Amino acid sequence: MASSSTSLKRREQPMTREGDQLIVTPLGAGNEVGRSCVYMSFRGKTILFDCGIHPAYSGMAALPYFDEIDPSTIDVLLITHFHLDHAASLPYFLEKTTFKGRVFMTHATKAIYKLLLTDYVKVSKVSVEDMLFDEHDINKSMDKIEVIDFHQTVEVNGIKFWCYTAGHVLGAAMFMVDIAGVRILYTGDYSREEDRHLRAAELPQFSPDICIIESTSGVQLHQSRHIREKRFTDVIHSTVAQGGRVLIPAFALGRAQELLLILDEYWANHPDLHNIPIYYASPLAKKCMAVYQTYILSMNDRIRNQFANSNPFVFKHISALNSIDDFRDVGPSVVMASPGGLQSGFSRQLFDIWCSDKRNACVIPGYMVEGTLAKTIINEPKEVTLMNGLTAPLNMQVHYISFSAHADYAQTSTFLKELMPPNIILVHGEANEMMRLKQKLFTEFPDGNTRIMNPKNCESVEMYFNSEKMAKTIGRLAEKTPDVGDSVSGILVKKGFTYQIMAPDDLHVFSQLSTATVTQRITIPFSGAFGVITHRLGKIFESVESSTDEETGLPALKVHERVTVKQESEKHISLQWSSDPISDMVSDSIVALVLNISREVPKIFVEEEVAVKSEEENGKKVEKVIYALLVSLFGDVKLGENGKLVISVDGNVAHLDKESGDVEGEHEGLKERVRVAFHRIRSAVKPIPLSAE
Repeated sequence: MASSSTSLKRREQPMTREGDQLIVTPLGAGNEVGRSCVYMSFRGKTILFDCGIHPAYSGMAALPYFDEIDPSTIDVLLITHFHLDHAASLPYFLEKTTFKGRVFMTHATKAIYKLLLTDYVKVSKVSVEDMLFDEHDINKSMDKIEVIDFHQTVEVNGIKFWCYTAGHVLGAAMFMVDIAGVRILYTGDYSREEDRHLRAAELPQFSPDICIIESTSGVQLHQSRHIREKRFTDVIHSTVAQGGRVLIPAFALGRAQELLLILDEYWANHPDLHNIPIYYASPLAKKCMAVYQTYILSMNDRIRNQFANSNPFVFKHISALNSIDDFRDVGPSVVMASPGGLQSGFSRQLFDIWCSDKRNACVIPGYMVEGTLAKTIINEPKEVTLMNGLTAPLNMQVHYISFSAHADYAQTSTFLKELMPPNIILVHGEANEMMRLKQKLFTEFPDGNTRIMNPKNCESVEMYFNSEKMAKTIGRLAEKTPDVGDSVSGILVKKGFTYQIMAPDDLHVFSQLSTATVTQRITIPFSGAFGVITHRLGKIFESVESSTDEETGLPALKVHERVTVKQESEKHISLQWSSDPISDMVSDSIVALVLNISREVPKIFVEEEVAVKSEEENGKKVEKVIYALLVSLFGDVKLGENGKLVISVDGNVAHLDKESGDVEGEHEGLKERVRVAFHRIRSAVKPIPLSAE
C-alpha cells in the first residue's frame, strides 16, 4: 500500500492501478473548522461524509467546494450530526445539484435537522440572492433523507456501512464504511467523555484501514467536567450578585441542553438565586425541548434513571423566551441565547445592549470559529462594532469556559492507540492546531507503520490497497470440507464485492435468484436408415443407449445421458435436451453429424413410383380444395354413402357424385346450382392437361 497527496483534478488521469486506488478529498474542513464535507472514492464507489456550511461566511462562499466533484456520481451521503457546519448545506446539495444518490442520518439527527435549518433560514440576515435554500427546499429534502439506527448495517450498491454513538450531541454518529473489505472510519465530531446527558463515544470493534478523525481541540487538554462546571456557576453567581447580567451565547441545540441542566440544578440548590430569572432565548426553545424529551432513551443512564421519576428537561427555574420583544430587562438575569458565534440573532442583540456595562458578563461555553464575533472578543479588544455599524466600548467581562464536546488530545491519542489504524487523516481543525496534533501523534506512533496526513481543502490523499478476491462456499457445498486439490463445482454469485459459491438448488435460499430449466427441441430432415446414425454416434460418444419411444414405437437414442434422438418419421428425426453448456455442445455435434450423413447417402429413386405418388398426392389435394369451396358456398356438406357428398340447404338435399359430377335430388334449383358450381370448381383446380402431341 502506498499513499500520496495530489490535486483532486488528478482523478481524471489514467492510473495503472486504478481498481485499487482509494481517494480521500476534503471539500471542506481541510485545515479549517467549518463546512465539513469529505469525498471518498474506491473501486468505482463514491461516498460523501457530511455536508455543512462555514458559519463565518454567507451565500455561496459558505458552501464546501462542490464544484470539484460531479454530484451525480455520489452513491451515498452520510450525515454525522445536526450542527450547521456538518449538515446545513444538505438542502442545497439535495435540491440544487445533480445528486441522485441516497442520504442517511440517525433518527434524532433528522428530527433536529429540520428545526435547526428552518431557524437558520429565518435568522440569516442575507439578501435573497445569497440565500442558499428556503423552507420549501428543507421540506423537500426531508423526504429524501433515510434514517439509520446505531449498529444497523446498511448496504447500498456494494457499499456497507453502520454507525456508532459519537457523544458530542444528541444523535451524533461515527460511520464505519466497508468497501471490498477495506474499512474506513469517519468520526465526525466526537467526545469520549460522558457528560450530564450524553453517552461517551463508542470504540468500534473493528480496526479500520483508514481513520478520518476530527482535530478541533488539537493538542489541548480539557479540564475535568467538575472543575469546568464550578468555574461556570461561580462566574454566573458572582455576576448576578453584583447586579449584572450574564449572556451565554450557545447554539439552540447541543451544548445548550447540557448547560441548562447545570443551571437548573445549581439554582435548585441555591434558594438565594430563586428571584434571579434564567431565560432560554431561542425561537426553537419549546420545540427543542420536545425533541430531547422524545429521545430520552438515546441518552446516558443518569438521564434515563432520572426520567423514571421526573422529566429532567422540564426545568423549574428556566423560562423560554421566543424573542427580544418578550424580554423585560429590569435587573440581574441569565440569558442563554443563540447563535453561539454572536454573528446575528438574539445573542447578538443582547450583546450590543449589554457589552458596555462592566457589571455584565459574557460566558462563551463552546468552540469559536475563526471570523466570528465570539472569537474576536476572547482577545478582549477595547471596542467592538455593533450591528448598526457604530462602535462601542467592550466593558463587560468575557469568560471562555469550554464545554465543547470535542475530543481533546488525551481522548484522541487514546482512541487512536486502541484502534491502531495504519492510516490517519486529520480534518476539522485550524491549520496550526492540526499541525501540532500531527507532530505530537508522530511521537505516539514512532514505529513508522502509521501514516498521518492533514490534507487541505480540495487536496487529495491517494492510497492503494491490494484487495484479494475470495469466494465462500455456503449451503450444501459447505457441509463437507474439501481436501487440498479437490474441485468445487457450483454457481458463483457476486453481490457488491462479496463472492459466494453455492449449489444450484440453494440459489433461491441464499440469494434473490432462482433456477429454471430450458428444454430445447429441434427437428432435422433425414431419410436414411436410423441405424446409420446409431453407428456413427457410437464411434464418437462413449455413451449411446438405444431404446424405443413408448408413444410412437419408433427407435430412439440417449447420447451422453444428455440428448435424446428420436426417429419422428421416415423423413425426419428430432433432438431434445435440457440446455446447459455441455448438452448444447453435444446437440450441436449430433446435428452436424446427421447433416453430413444426409449429404453422403446416395439418392436412388424409381421414376414410376415417384410419378404414381405425385399423382395420388395431387388427387388428394384437389379433393380437399373442392370440398372446402363447396362448404364455403353451401355450408352443410357431408360425406355420404358410396363416397357421394350430401349437400343440405334450407331442408333441401342434393347428392353429388365426385367422380362423374352427377347430382341427384328432389329440388331442381338446388341440383342445378350444385352441378354448375362443381364443374366450375373442378375445372379451376385441375392441372392444365398436356396437348395431344
